[in-house]
Amino acid sequence: MINFKPYRALFRIRFINNLQYRFAAFAGLLTQFVWGFMYVLAFAAFYRSNPGSFPMEFSHTVTYIWLQQAFVSLFFLWFYDNSIFEAIETGAIAYELVRPMDLYSRWFSINAANRVSRTLLRAVPLIAIALFLPHPLRLVIPADLVRWGLFAISMVLALGVVLSFSMLVYISAFYTINSAGSRLIVGIAADFLSGAYIPLPFFPGTVRTVAELLPFGSMQNMPLLIFSGYLEGAAVLRGIGLQVFWLVVLVVVGRFWMSLALKRVVVQGG
Repeated sequence: MINFKPYRALFRIRFINNLQYRFAAFAGLLTQFVWGFMYVLAFAAFYRSNPGSFPMEFSHTVTYIWLQQAFVSLFFLWFYDNSIFEAIETGAIAYELVRPMDLYSRWFSINAANRVSRTLLRAVPLIAIALFLPHPLRLVIPADLVRWGLFAISMVLALGVVLSFSMLVYISAFYTINSAGSRLIVGIAADFLSGAYIPLPFFPGTVRTVAELLPFGSMQNMPLLIFSGYLEGAAVLRGIGLQVFWLVVLVVVGRFWMSLALKRVVVQGG
């Protein structure tokens, strides 16, 4: 049975350490606000031309965009811990292997701390600003407490799916000389299919169905659609169930793949 105490301590240490980079967080906050505002204005222009031709109400789309920008560090797949790739590629992974800790759980904890800490510094002020923008450009929060609860559950599950999928990318580095190319391809494809550039309801029917059934649809797409009010009733429960399914599958696959990778790893010819 895994002792979670050292991993909680590791999470806390990395979390506190990342909170020191406040200036970088401010720069990121400013970038995400400007980028989000441009997105909102672009969609506003399209909606004015023919509001009835879009699958989401404008208020849903605006809320989706602001939340997406607020939680960019939590969900975007191009956000990795480069020290892990460097450890694999330089042979420093040997130091990781002699630690009395499960390597998968250690990397999982580190990545969770990185994403949560960076998100905390950006999300709260960005959401506060978005709430006070003029109508209809402002973020709209749900009045239903049940929706808040479902959103919170879906957020935790979405983060778990993102982290477990990211672990597969880290493990793949054991099989490559340089992981930069695969990281770039996977990051762009995964972000697109998870609704990072365009919300999934805007996708053509078949493409949308495939994206929703893949693990990408269980990432940021699900909690943001729940919060915005686009998904209701049984659709929310099905979405959360799919998130649980993919979280379990990705963790099981990741742990199994890591065990295989560690059996064949060779460090500096040893």
